[in-house]
Amino acid sequence: MHGVFASPRASLLYLLAWAMLGLMLAALLAAGGASWSASLAFAVPLSLMYAFATGFSAYYVCRAYPLGQRSAAAIVIGVGAAAAGAAGLWSALGAAWSSLVRALAPQSGAIDMGPALGASMFGLGVLLYGLAAAVNYLLIEGERVRQLEMQGLRMTLAARDAELRMLRAQVDPHFLFNSLNSVSALVTVDPAGARAMVVALAEFFRHSLGLQADRKVTLDAELRLVEHFVAIESVRFGARLAFEADVDDAARVCLLPPMLLQPLVENAVKHGVAQMLDGGRVRLAAVRAGTVLQVCVENDVDPDGTPASFRPRGSGMGLANVRQRLAAAYGDDASVHWRRDGARNVFRVDLQLPLETKED
Repeated sequence: MHGVFASPRASLLYLLAWAMLGLMLAALLAAGGASWSASLAFAVPLSLMYAFATGFSAYYVCRAYPLGQRSAAAIVIGVGAAAAGAAGLWSALGAAWSSLVRALAPQSGAIDMGPALGASMFGLGVLLYGLAAAVNYLLIEGERVRQLEMQGLRMTLAARDAELRMLRAQVDPHFLFNSLNSVSALVTVDPAGARAMVVALAEFFRHSLGLQADRKVTLDAELRLVEHFVAIESVRFGARLAFEADVDDAARVCLLPPMLLQPLVENAVKHGVAQMLDGGRVRLAAVRAGTVLQVCVENDVDPDGTPASFRPRGSGMGLANVRQRLAAAYGDDASVHWRRDGARNVFRVDLQLPLETKED
């Protein structure tokens, strides 16, 4: 069904409006001297029949003469011709209906369909057809605007999904290349460590490859990936690398894009712990605060280091990738900030994400 008959509710409202119109027409006939029973028997059935005729006819005429694609003159002529034809048919149907009622019930005082009433019905039919066409034009344009909005939304979602996939595709090979370089460095000096690192690397990718770029994961699952990564790096750094995770149980069920925290921890190891002779500590904390998930990743830095020693964390791929992925997934609702705390000799990255869970 289309136009005014697109839904049961719209159909009911449309027919109710025409029934009210039939009652008004019956009232006019009764005011002219006809009996109420004869007026109702004449006006209401004719109004409902014309309602169906105009409802379907006007819709297809409006589709044949779309706004913006036909000239105003063509639309007026097309709709006017259809209105005149429908009104003429309605008048003829009124005459036939009047004759039928008079033949079946001669004593009922049936309405006499004279020239004056016929002309009035014709004029009223043209006017009502024009109103029906206007309603259908409004419905068609409303549907067109809704379709354009839906199409724009689908295009936006597709573009965002493509961006997320591209950003996620950058993370995997970047981490793989760094890990392979580490394995290569261990092969000659620590063959057993190299083998252990390959096993840990395989376990890491076994979990990470099962993730989908467009599907968020729980913070608990993301933490397991981080722990696999730390296990890989611990083979290389040994006691020089310490890792702490302080995560509220309520925050573990929160959702976030996959592989979001691992690049931050990798940067913390690469540009923080690895640059210190005695190594250092990487800390990850997460808390659920109202409607926000707050995550912090910080690492010890060399107290004698200059700002240039940690600049790669802000300008390298890790933080840039995280920033872009958050913007693609949440727009302005998420943020990432980083700073060096000279008093504590740490570099700190803070994330704020809208709170989401599987129940949501």
